[in-house]
Amino acid sequence: MNFVKRAGLSLRARKVRTAVLLGIFVVICTLLLGGFLLQGATARQQADAQRTIGVDVTLKGKALTPALADRLGASTQVHRYNPRLPIEADARGIEPLESDVPRPGGNRAGAKSRRPLALNGVRDSGLLLPFSYGSNKITAGRGITPEDVGRGVAVVEKRLASKNGLKVGDTLRAQSADGKSTVPLTVVGIYRDSTPDPARWTPPHLLPGNTLYAPVRTVQQLSPGTADLAEAVFRIGSPEQAQQLHAEARRLLGTGSFDFRVNDKAYKDQVRPIQRVGTFSRLIVRLIAVAGALVLGLIVMLQIRERRDELGMLLSLGEKKWKLIGQHTVEVAAVALPAVAVAALAGQIAAQQAGDALLGRQESAASPRPRAPDPPADPPEMRVEPSDLGKVAGIGLGISLVSTVVPGIGILRLHPRSILTDSE
Repeated sequence: MNFVKRAGLSLRARKVRTAVLLGIFVVICTLLLGGFLLQGATARQQADAQRTIGVDVTLKGKALTPALADRLGASTQVHRYNPRLPIEADARGIEPLESDVPRPGGNRAGAKSRRPLALNGVRDSGLLLPFSYGSNKITAGRGITPEDVGRGVAVVEKRLASKNGLKVGDTLRAQSADGKSTVPLTVVGIYRDSTPDPARWTPPHLLPGNTLYAPVRTVQQLSPGTADLAEAVFRIGSPEQAQQLHAEARRLLGTGSFDFRVNDKAYKDQVRPIQRVGTFSRLIVRLIAVAGALVLGLIVMLQIRERRDELGMLLSLGEKKWKLIGQHTVEVAAVALPAVAVAALAGQIAAQQAGDALLGRQESAASPRPRAPDPPADPPEMRVEPSDLGKVAGIGLGISLVSTVVPGIGILRLHPRSILTDSE
C-alpha cells in the first residue's frame, strides 16, 4: 500500500492523536503568524517614523547659497529641506512695532527706525525649530510651503497683524535696505510667537513681533549683493544617512569649514522602541520554531515507540524504512496545513491586541519632545499578508520534517525479527 494512503488511514483511525497534533500546530502557527504580523507592523511604523519624524541636519557655512541648498535638497536621502535667508527690510503701508521702553539716554522708542522688519526667506516654515517644537503656532491661514517658491506671500506675527488690522488675504509692502526694490507681500498666515516683548529697549527689527517669513526667492529680490544663507535644515530618514549627506555637502561646499549638526533625538525616542519590538518579535519567531520542533519531535518519538509492532509488521512485509519515515512525515504535515488556515483566522485578532499593547507601551515610554508639524500616527495595523502565510506554512512544514526525520533515525536501526520477538 502507498505510504501516503497509509498515512491518511492512520490519521482517521487515530482521531484523538490527530486532534492533539492539530491543536499543537494551531498554537504554533498562530504564534508564528503573530510574530510575523508584529514584524510587518513595526517595519511599517518605522518607515512612517522615518518619513514623518526623520532626522534634522542643520548646515551652516559662508559659501552656502540658496542654489547649493537646492542641490543638497535634491539628494535622494533628503525628504524635506528648508534654507533660511534673513535680511532687514523697511515697511511700507504698515506701522511696525516699537519698543515701549525708553531708549538709553532718555529718548522714547517712538521715533521711526530704518529697516524695522526682520524678514526671513524660507522654503518650508514647518522645519523651523520654533514652529517644529511649538513655540510658534499658526493661528490663521497657513505657513510657507515649497509650492510658494517665487510668490509674493508672507506669514506675519499676531502682534504686528493686530496693530495694523491685518488678516489673511491682506497685502503689505517690504522695501530693500537701499530703497531700490519694493515687493508686495500677501498675508497667507498669521502666527503667534510665545516669546514676550523684551523688558529693555530693543531695536524694532529684533522685536519678535516684527519677524516675517516669506519664500527665499522673494526675499532675494530685497537682498543686496550675494545672498548667503544663515543655515539650511535637511530632514533625512535615519542617522545613518547623515554621513552620505555630509559627504555631498563637502563635495559642493569644498574643503572650507562648515558646521554640520545632526539632531536625531526625536527620531531615536520614537524609532528605538519600535526597533526593540521588532527584535523581540524576531526572537519570538525563532523560539517558537525551535520549541515547536522539540515538542513535536518528542510526540513523534513517543508515537514511534508505541507503534513498534506496526513498524515491525511493515518491515517484515518488505516495506522500506524511508517510506516508514515518509509516512510519519506526511501524517504530521497533513495536520500542519489546515492549522495554518485556522491560525490565519485567530492570528489577526490576537496579534492586533498584542501589537497595540507592545507598540503603544513602547511609544508612551519614549516621551519625545513635541513636534508640531507632523500629524499623529495611526495605530499600527496588523494585516495578514500572503507572504506571512507562506512563511508560516514553510516553517510549519519545516517543523514537520525536522520533528519526524530526527526521531525517524531510530526507525533505521529497527530490525523486524527483534521487534516481533520482543512483542512475543
